[in-house]
Amino acid sequence: MVGGRYKLLSAAGSGGMGIVFKAEDAKLRRTVALKFLPAGISVDPHAKMRFLREAQAAAALDHPNICPVYEVDEAGGEMFLTMAFIEGKSLKERIEEGPLPLIEVQSIASQVAEGLKAAHDKGVIHRDVKPANIMLSREGQVRVTDFGLASVEGGIDLTRPQMVLGTPAYMSPEQARGAKTDGRTDIWSFGCILFEMATGRRPFIGDHGQTVANEILNDAPPAPSSLRADIPTGLSEIIIRCLRKAPDERYQDFESVLSKLQGDAARTKADAVPRPSPGAVPSVAVLPFADMSSAKDQEYFGEGLAEELIHALARIQGLRVVARTSAFALKGMKLDVREIGRALGVGAILEGSIRKAGSRLRVTAQLIDAGTGMHIWSERFDREERDIFDIQDEISAAIVANLKVALLGGEKAAMSRRSTTDPEAYNLYLKGLYFTARPNAESMQKALDFFGSAVDRDPDFALAYTGIARAYLTMGTANLAPQAEIYPKAKAALEKALVLDPDLAEAHGIVAYLEFWFEWNWEAAMKSFGRVLALNPGDANVRGNYAWVLSVTGRFEESLVEIKRALASDPLMPLLYAYSIGLHWIAGRNDEALADFARVQQIEPNFGLAHFQAGSAYLRKGLIDKAIETLQKSRQLFAPPGWAESGLVICYLRKDDRKTAEKILAEMLEDRKRLPVSAAALAASFAALGDLTTAFEWLEKAVRERDTLAIVLPSYASDLVPELARDPRFAVYVDRLGLRR
Repeated sequence: MVGGRYKLLSAAGSGGMGIVFKAEDAKLRRTVALKFLPAGISVDPHAKMRFLREAQAAAALDHPNICPVYEVDEAGGEMFLTMAFIEGKSLKERIEEGPLPLIEVQSIASQVAEGLKAAHDKGVIHRDVKPANIMLSREGQVRVTDFGLASVEGGIDLTRPQMVLGTPAYMSPEQARGAKTDGRTDIWSFGCILFEMATGRRPFIGDHGQTVANEILNDAPPAPSSLRADIPTGLSEIIIRCLRKAPDERYQDFESVLSKLQGDAARTKADAVPRPSPGAVPSVAVLPFADMSSAKDQEYFGEGLAEELIHALARIQGLRVVARTSAFALKGMKLDVREIGRALGVGAILEGSIRKAGSRLRVTAQLIDAGTGMHIWSERFDREERDIFDIQDEISAAIVANLKVALLGGEKAAMSRRSTTDPEAYNLYLKGLYFTARPNAESMQKALDFFGSAVDRDPDFALAYTGIARAYLTMGTANLAPQAEIYPKAKAALEKALVLDPDLAEAHGIVAYLEFWFEWNWEAAMKSFGRVLALNPGDANVRGNYAWVLSVTGRFEESLVEIKRALASDPLMPLLYAYSIGLHWIAGRNDEALADFARVQQIEPNFGLAHFQAGSAYLRKGLIDKAIETLQKSRQLFAPPGWAESGLVICYLRKDDRKTAEKILAEMLEDRKRLPVSAAALAASFAALGDLTTAFEWLEKAVRERDTLAIVLPSYASDLVPELARDPRFAVYVDRLGLRR
């Protein structure tokens, strides 16, 4: 206990101006952060005075983008601040995860600028703005912290003459010289952060502090667009101007910075998702409902409620509903609804919140015009948890009524179909959905456990059996378990679901996946995909897989139409863009494939499967060096084992570098001892190197293992692996698959 009031729970971080602990405030029963002076400087009166100034500076600031300071106190001879504890991560940690999507860069940058503008308006200059001093909550709220070096207008300047304060990589030139600073020094540091978020590296990267300081004083940073091609011109210009050496040449205040950040020139181009035109089909995006419960333990419920509304509304022919992936991709970014509307290409946004206390629920919902930001409809529901189904029905009906959508026969009943009437079973099902959306081995097992508990409670819960099948299918397609072992389990769960509900669209979608990717029954898969899309025309993932059936069976132009329709429903889903890149290059549309690659890099620059498909497009286009670069990046980011490597074998052979090609093949064979390296990829690699006998042995294994690449290989073999395609045995192989030659 500290000061008889705060119970220390765990260390939360440390830095030059303090050590931070997560603590419990026993008096007010809330979690807080306590920041103590490091022991080494706690006896320094000057440091103590600066520490007190941090409390005074931050306590004077009341803004949602600044971490609130509650009080300053002393216990056992140590001073400490009591601050809000932010569940989340620092911007430094977020940047270390890899380059940020540009829409996230703009959201974070705008919130940081808003916070610093509020501080400057109060006469407080931060002077140590850096990623480690910016916290991102789980809900996406940005908080600027650590005003330990702040200067306060009208206050006593505690820094000594020529004293250099700050963090070297983010210091302004005037800070590095020990000169007098003003608000424009924060603008410089902000420019450093913006550069790092957008490019993944700092603008000045010397080996030690003095080298960095010399670069800051004498060198120009590289152009951001030279490090990332998709940075909008306006955003690049903002960064460059913030990093002008002379303060007079920078923006003079954060109001000017915000004006530029919010201008069209700084924003990403949503080429794939134009704003709906007047008279277009009504369209809506349902965002995850925010968790307003005091324990913050209802995130799964908010996501599940939104997902169930999406499923209900997607059954309506006269309404375009953005799919879950795209609607949830913007979660926590604190974007204006008009910006969300532009990003998703919709006319309306549904957002809301939930608060749960015991068995009581408070659900709020607002339908907002995405063009004007004005409310179309809003409602608050104070009900028992068992009434959640009625709440969903009322929200769905309100959306349909207010968007003036005419319901066809049977659609009203379809919207309110229930697979269970047991609120607890439904609650367990929502938890399963939450973990299914986070595909890794641990999450998939949790999902299976929750779905299993749901069917234990309600053995007639068809959707829960479908959840089990979906979890198994995800484990198979993500190489989390052997496909031949996992797919039969998915099929068994599906059979139970369809006995209970023969018209369940979600179940038929998984049936179609299994018929296509595992059973290779093209005719049955076509029928199943068609049935799902008739039941739920807005299911973008089903439509994307349907596009692959069309491509594999030689109907390339139809496949491109379907993938475009899928992206219209789910315009921010990286997987669909990866599909589109692959479908286009297989159809010989390499330039269109690479245009989609540029678009997905604005959304998720680190999606390995998209890099694999783009590398293949570069290869087919004859741009070998670019293909090698992109395929290597795919290997780093993750693509199914062997896929990128087989492309690299072909690339190096086209560069007459057989030695490197053979080395890559040897690595694939070694990796095969511990990873599910694609047998079809090995077959293509052996064929490219001229060993056709071994190539066909691997093709036999690919058939036995139900290798995904095995059914796609016939579509491009004649162009990329002509040695294989010319062999008479390949025609026999294609016939066995039941595909066109």
